[in-house]
Amino acid sequence: MSNNHYDLIVIGSGPAGRRGAIQAAKLNKRVLVVERGRRVGGVSVHTGTIPSKTLRETVLNLSGWRERGFYGAAHRAKKNIGAEDLRRRLDITLGHEVDVLEHQFARNGVDTVEGVATFTAPHGLAVTGSGGVADYTAEKFLIACGTRPFRPAHIGFDGENIVDSDEILEIARIPRQLVVVGASVIGVEYASIFSALDVKVTIIEPNSVLMPFLDRELADEFVHDLRERGVIIRFGAKVVSADVVGPQACHLRLTDDRELAADMVLFSAGREGATDGLGLAACGLETDERGRLCVDKASFQTAVPHIYAAGDIVGFPSLASTSMEQGRIAACHAFDAPAQAAPEFFPYGIYSVPEISTIGMNEEQARERGIPYECGVARFRETSRGHIMGISSGFLKMLFALETRRLLGVHIVGEGATELIHIGQAVLNLEGTLDYFVENTFNYPTLAEAYKVAALDAWNRMPRQQPSVQARKTKLELAAKAVSG
Repeated sequence: MSNNHYDLIVIGSGPAGRRGAIQAAKLNKRVLVVERGRRVGGVSVHTGTIPSKTLRETVLNLSGWRERGFYGAAHRAKKNIGAEDLRRRLDITLGHEVDVLEHQFARNGVDTVEGVATFTAPHGLAVTGSGGVADYTAEKFLIACGTRPFRPAHIGFDGENIVDSDEILEIARIPRQLVVVGASVIGVEYASIFSALDVKVTIIEPNSVLMPFLDRELADEFVHDLRERGVIIRFGAKVVSADVVGPQACHLRLTDDRELAADMVLFSAGREGATDGLGLAACGLETDERGRLCVDKASFQTAVPHIYAAGDIVGFPSLASTSMEQGRIAACHAFDAPAQAAPEFFPYGIYSVPEISTIGMNEEQARERGIPYECGVARFRETSRGHIMGISSGFLKMLFALETRRLLGVHIVGEGATELIHIGQAVLNLEGTLDYFVENTFNYPTLAEAYKVAALDAWNRMPRQQPSVQARKTKLELAAKAVSG
């Protein structure tokens, strides 16, 4: 067998590629990972998930954001914060992430090569790297090349004053006025992060609402919080042009003839598949208008049976967490190994300031499906831990079905939302009910106590004729005794 022949070749080393490669290696398959970047990790490690979350944590720490509830809006942990302060922690974190990933590949016997992959045949691949071109073949392929920022022609990107969501991490200065074009998840995250640095932020969003997939009450709370901090949000507006007009000076024209000035613009209105150069025609695949691949959602198999795709390249939900599972499932299916199906409900985390996390149905979806429901809400400022932490905003909201009392959805905005959501995730996927939260004890004082507060709020609204779990258990026990007696 040729040294350049593999059981599986993975294109891309982001969350999907990483998990798929290691899973295949654990099935005793010979695996090669092709990464076009200088180091493994993909978009997630170098320009996406990890950098943006590291930037968020750095800003919150250096700005003293979490202590302002006690010490006032003028409180700062560091008085003069520069771009170099933000970059220092980022470099350390990314170095650690890459080291861990390289160790995982080495420990599991996964080969890696740096270069641009191009299909030459259904089972053939050419990799162009610094040392020239090398040819490889494989029985199976996993395309996990990820996406890149969408860059339309009417936006005058220069990498310094008008930047995309990858370039924002390389800025040499912190702007005084930032315009964010597109209230996508990435756009909202960066807008709120820079707002915490007291940058004057304006968000331009063509839709009439912010992130329409969110529960409306949750989104409204978040919008209110942003506006309280001075963030300007212009809904129903589209950008006609954005140009650099001088040193640290940008000019934008909108469809309603309004004009804006700023010293930096972040364009964050979508991403497209990084499939250019893959030579997909040689293996019989085509992409959609945004360069994404269509797959079977259960197996992540493409139209070509021996080729799989996973991660952002297959579209929604485009989360690092779900991409990892997609890569694992694809590798298992490729080699006929049993794989647990992805759960019906998964948490969606938005690492804005404050955080947002949601799982399951929102009120709009419950009404569309005709499910009678009741809500329970707990505001963090009403909990003792909220007082201790100086939290003045944010809430946890739960939906329960009236007939079965089952948990339908959990929606959180506020400090620690992306951590707290996992309690609701467990109960939701285990088909738990309102009674779990009412009858169990939570550590005190904690933000997790908000689950009990919200559950009791819902319980007080629920029809009284519906017995609790304990009452039903008692009835069954009495019935069993009567039968045995």
